[in-house]
Parts: sequence; C-alpha cells; structure tokens
Amino acid sequence: MSLNLASILRNSAARYSSVTATINDGERLTYAELDEAARQFAGELLAMGVQPGDRVAVMVPNVPGFTIAYFGVLYAGCVVVPLNTLLVANEVAFQLEDSEARALVVHAQTAAVAIEAAQRVAGCRHIYTVGCDAAAHPVGAKRLEEVIHSGPAADLAQTAADDTAVVLYTSGTTGKPKGAELTHFGLYYNAQLVAERVFSRWPDAIAVLHPGDVGLAALPLYHAFGQTNIQNGLLYSGGTISYLLRFCAADAAAAIASDRVTFFAGVPTMYIALLTDPAVSDGQLATLRYCVSGGSALPIEVKQQFTKRFDLAVQEGYGLSETSPLACIQSIDEAAKAGTIGKAAFGVEMKIVDDQDHEVPRGERGEIVIRGHNIMKGYFKRPEATAAAMRNGWFHSGDIGFVDEDGDFVIVDRKKDLIIRGGYNVYPREVEEALYTHPAIAEAAVIGVPDARLGEEVTAFVAFKPGMSATVDQIVQHCKTLVAAYKYPRVVTILDTLPKGPTGKILKRALRE
Repeated sequence: MSLNLASILRNSAARYSSVTATINDGERLTYAELDEAARQFAGELLAMGVQPGDRVAVMVPNVPGFTIAYFGVLYAGCVVVPLNTLLVANEVAFQLEDSEARALVVHAQTAAVAIEAAQRVAGCRHIYTVGCDAAAHPVGAKRLEEVIHSGPAADLAQTAADDTAVVLYTSGTTGKPKGAELTHFGLYYNAQLVAERVFSRWPDAIAVLHPGDVGLAALPLYHAFGQTNIQNGLLYSGGTISYLLRFCAADAAAAIASDRVTFFAGVPTMYIALLTDPAVSDGQLATLRYCVSGGSALPIEVKQQFTKRFDLAVQEGYGLSETSPLACIQSIDEAAKAGTIGKAAFGVEMKIVDDQDHEVPRGERGEIVIRGHNIMKGYFKRPEATAAAMRNGWFHSGDIGFVDEDGDFVIVDRKKDLIIRGGYNVYPREVEEALYTHPAIAEAAVIGVPDARLGEEVTAFVAFKPGMSATVDQIVQHCKTLVAAYKYPRVVTILDTLPKGPTGKILKRALRE
C-alpha cells in the first residue's frame, strides 16, 4: 500500500489553499504557500543527488522553516531525522553519523554547533540554513529561504505505508541515544487520531479540528509530542500552527490571546507555569477549547487548579517516541477525572504484565506493554535493542502502571525510577503528588539516593511558587500526613527551579548527578 506522510499537507493544500497554515511573529503562510515551499525544497534535495530513502537531519526550533524542511524531506521520499536543538557538537555528530544523514538543515541559533558537527561526518554533504543573516552565512551552505523559490518543485514521492518516515532519537538515559524508526502509516494515523477522534465521541462527531482551529506550538517540534499533536494533527485538519520559539508562560498566554489559539498541548511543567506566573491573566486563555497534557504524569492538584481557574478540561494522554507517540488518552467527556490517562487509543492495545510478561489482574501493578499501528519498526541499526523492547510482539514501555475499576490506565512511575527503601517499594510519583498539595510548592521531583543502611533513601527536590516559601521541616511534616512512614522524604532540597529537558519535563537524571 502506498502512503506518504506528506499527503496530509498536500491534501489540505488542495482543500484549503487560501487558509492560513502557519503564524510566526505575525507573518502568515497559506496552505498553498506552505505546500509549494515544501515541494521546492524536495526538488532541491533530489537535484543535489539526495535519493529517496536517504536520511536528512533537521536541527531547527519552532519556526515555519522546521515544517517546510520536514515535509520537503518527506515529499522527496526521504527520511526526516529531527535533532534536539540543545545538543552539543559531539552529540550532533553522533546522530548524524549513526543515522547516515546525507543532508542537514540548521537554524541560525544552532548553525555553529551543527556545522561543526557536520564537518566531522563525511557522508553529510549538503547543508541548508534557516534564518541566517546573509552577511554571516556559513561557507558552502545554502539558504532555505532561497532554494524554496528557485528550483523545480517535486511531486509527492510514492512510499510504502510501512516505510520509515522519521527516525526519532530517544533521550539516551541508559546509554547512547537510539533512533526509533516511525512509519508513514503510524505517524499519519496518529495525526488522524488527533484531528478526528481525540476531541470527539467518534463516530458521532468527526473532524473536530478544522479550519479555524489554531494550535500553539509550545512543545518542541523535533519531539514526537509536538510533531504529532500540533504540527501534523493541525495540518491534517486544515488548522493553523502558531509558533512559539521557546516556552515562557507569559509569552504563551500572549500568543494564545493574540492568535486566538483554540488548542494547547503541553507537559505538566507548562501547566504549572501558566498557573503560577503572575503575568498570566485568566482572560488570555479564553479562546482555548482543547487542552492535552502528556510527557509525564500531570499532578492531580495541578489539574484540578487549572480546571477551576480557567474552566478548561485537560485531557491526559500517554505515549513514547517509539509509539508515534499517541498510545492512550482520556476521552473528552472523561477529562475531569484526575490521575489517569484514559484508555488505549483507537486501534491500539495496552495491558499490564509482570516480569515474566504475564498479564496481571486489574488493579495490580506491572509494566505497560503496547501493540498496534503506532509502534515503531524498531531501533535503526539496533537489532538487539529492538528485540529487547519488542518481546512477544509487544513494545515494552518501561513504565509501571495499573488498570483501575473503570478500565482506565494509571501511570505509577518509570520502572527504573522505583525506589526500594529498606525492602519497601516507593513510587516517586505518589510522594510527588503529596508534595504538590503543599500550597507553596510549584515543582517537585523525588528520587532514590543510595543509603548504606536502607539501600535507598527517599529524597525530594522542590521549587516554590512566586512569593511563597516553606521550611524543610514543614514540607516533611506535610508529607508525613499524606503517605506512609516509609515513603515520606527524609531529605528535601530547595531549588529556584528544577532542571528540565527540551520539552519541559523535569530531568531526574540531572538531580542524581
């Protein structure tokens, strides 16, 4: 079966040619203009000898140039390799070499690091820049702004549904990053789920996202969450992407108000920031209709406060890079329920298993495993890692969870984050939920620290809301009233802010260093 992920742009350009597709600093592109730019870039790549199936890396933040490059690569029948814009040269060089990238697209902010890395990789022969000043343009590179107006436009390449569309590198917390191969069909259908089913009681109502809906690209588009839920989901439906170069609560609220944003997808720290930043007013979020949280568990207290203040339901979802990413999400009419991630998405199966891969009874904790149209083909050039993750036909997520009495999945914690204190299992999320109920705490993270007597000790890191504070003893006493004696943190460290990754997720590995 032939299918190219870029057909979501081509199809919308045919139906909604004059509709605004992107907004960036007040500048707008219609669907016709965005589609033409992507086709021109595809033509340039093919003219330079880049072949269908070749990998093309894109190291660009949230600007239209990312979307143009992304779909241009797909139009040419090539594979997109999105790169984290915060990587240093050694990390970029590894991913260029590992993915066997033939070309690289870089932004002015990342050009110096990316080009230094590309010079170490013999196979990466073509470099294109986005937003680079002509006077200081890197030697030998071409400006994307010029090539999308100068060459022959390419037609949509014919690719198979199970061909690789994107190689998305994982965070590499347990070693070198691995490239998850995501297919055209998996990503296409994930976009369709967002556009047609996530916000409706399908099939009673379909195509809930439509021309007129605006989604804020606050999540990095090089990450699976931002790619599918904002970029691809909006373009599938004829909606509009409003780009935010980097997340700041005040800037996000201002963009929501000025661009009349209707759809917001973010990680929990973004919802916390919107709640606690004094520069954010209630009226700025008045146009929002749909909110989705993912990336990590949304604290129950934060969800309830956000809903109460802004009168907005937040649908909690779940997925990983390896699942394209959407695997599970609350239905629109069950979004008020806190602490769960709903049921498996349409066409996806999920279950909870023990260490021998036997399904456990409802209510019992175990590892979440997943199978369906959304699962990656495997890790690029990593057959052993693929076999380890894809046991018995199921992708093993590494997340601990259970199924509640309503059949909804509940995330307990990452398997590797489990703390064993004196022989007792302590799940950090449970302690974090207790910390978030303290009126002064804005951010919290709990880890296990090696202890000679107990094996591990429960240790908390917290940051306060603006103008608020508490003593360590007050925080410990608060937790004592909410969790068992073996669970409450004996050590509490107060920070100005907790370390975060590019999507805004709190980085526990940085706290362990």
